[in-house]
This record gives sequence, C-alpha cells and structure tokens, in this order.
Amino acid sequence: MDFKKIHWPNALVLLSIHVFALLALLPWLFSWTGVLVAIISLYLYGTLGINIGFHRLLSHRSFRCPLWLERFFVFQGACCLMYTPTKFVALHRMHHRYSDSDQDPHSPRNSLVWGHMGWVLCEQADTKWADVYGQYAKDIVSDRFYRRFEKPALLVSLYFSHALIVFAGAFALSLLAGASASAALQFGLSILVWGVFVRTVAVWHITWFVNSAAHTWGYRNYETRDNSRNNWLAALLSNGDGWHNNHHAIPRAADHGQRWFELDVAYLTIWLLGQIGVAHDIVRSGGVASRPLPT
Repeated sequence: MDFKKIHWPNALVLLSIHVFALLALLPWLFSWTGVLVAIISLYLYGTLGINIGFHRLLSHRSFRCPLWLERFFVFQGACCLMYTPTKFVALHRMHHRYSDSDQDPHSPRNSLVWGHMGWVLCEQADTKWADVYGQYAKDIVSDRFYRRFEKPALLVSLYFSHALIVFAGAFALSLLAGASASAALQFGLSILVWGVFVRTVAVWHITWFVNSAAHTWGYRNYETRDNSRNNWLAALLSNGDGWHNNHHAIPRAADHGQRWFELDVAYLTIWLLGQIGVAHDIVRSGGVASRPLPT
C-alpha cells in the first residue's frame, strides 16, 4: 500500500471506531444484553440498511417499496458509516460493470487486503466524483434527499447522533428499572459499545469479507466473466449477500440464494414485506438456470 495515497479522513474514522469497539474487551463494559443488542443490530442496520437498502433496493432496484420504507432503510444504512448512499451505489455499479478488472474499485485480484479494506483507506485522487455519480448513480443523485447526504460531515454527525440516542435510551431505561446512576451509566455505555461500535465494525468487515472472500473462494453456479464465488461463510455472516456468483449472474434478482440450501435472510425479509403489501415488483431469479448465464 502506498501510504502517500492514504485517505486520512477515512483512516481516522475507521481507526476511531475500531478503537471504540475494542472497549468491549473491558470486563466493566461487558453485558449479555449488550451482546444481544449487537446481534439484533446487525440485522437492523447491516441487513436492513446495507444489504436490503443500499444494495438490493438502491443499487439494483430489485424491488419497490413506499418512500417512507425506502427512507427508513437508507437511514439504517447511513448509520453504518459506509459511504453516502450515492457513493455506495456508484461504486457498487462500477464494481459490477468492471468486476475483477483493473477498473474494479475493490477487486481482490490486487491483493486480499486491497479487496477487503485497502480500497477504503486509499485516496482515489484521479476520480471525478461528479462524473462518476452522473454515469453510475444518476437516479440517486437527482433526488434532493440523497444529495443532502453529500454535505461534509453530515454522515458522521448522523452516526454519532444515533449513538448518543442509543446510549441515552439505555441509560434512561436502566434508571427507570431502578438501577443506581452508576449502574445505569455502566449499562448505557455497554449498550453503546456493543450495540453501536462493535456492530458497526462487524457490518464493515462482513461487507468487506463479501468483496474479498466471495471473489476468491467458493463454488460457482454460473460461468460469469469475473471470479465471483458462492461463499457459505460470507453468506451466513451477511444474511445472503455471500451467494455472490448467483448475484453477479443475475444482479437485479432480489433472491441471491437460489438453491434449497442457500439461505438468504435478506431475501426472506423482502419476501415477507411483499406478503404484507409493502414491497412489490420483486425481481426473482427463478432459481439456478439449467445453463450458465452471462454477466
């Protein structure tokens, strides 16, 4: 990695959140409630926000939903600090167009470290983002709601605001349950560390693991022009996004798991939303095709 090209704002944010997450190792901040909140938050923010909101809804338009639900998904995703919605969509669509080529933003062909998180840390100095947005995310950037996220520091402000709300809520609930102020402080900080910082780091590394591992190891249902793979561990951790070869073969399909054993919790969520009438025009793959599909 060329340290002259480090994107220091990104590096500072990533380092800070990782340090905050490491506070979970302190016995004083451990609680089983905090662990449970972290697990639930992985679904509420990682699956609903990133996998369903940023990825399957905004990037691929795999289904449609009411505007209020789309905004909810987006706020959940924004609270993961994984770029603005517009930048996430643009980079992801670039990835599909140039997958595993020199123009792929995060192909692990360069190195596993690069495909995992090196690309996040490095400055892409020659990138003209206005042009990239216009080419790959015009439908997103044309929406004034999404343009607001491009304001400097808004994403970080939103993230730490939601962290403060989580802490305050846990602190207040503990007091209402009859705990002392010191016990409530301990409980609130435990929920903050586990439910926000540990969860955030987990969402990052799970998403990056799909980018790296699911382009390196696994099996293929389709012969695509890239090296996408169905990786069971990535799929398990990401609630379905690790069935990556299926996804690259049929990018618009909401169902990434296409065989009976390919569990896709994110798609099951979309299906359930369809059953209650708040998701429609769901694009389905129809299962694994009898012959390989091109990208």
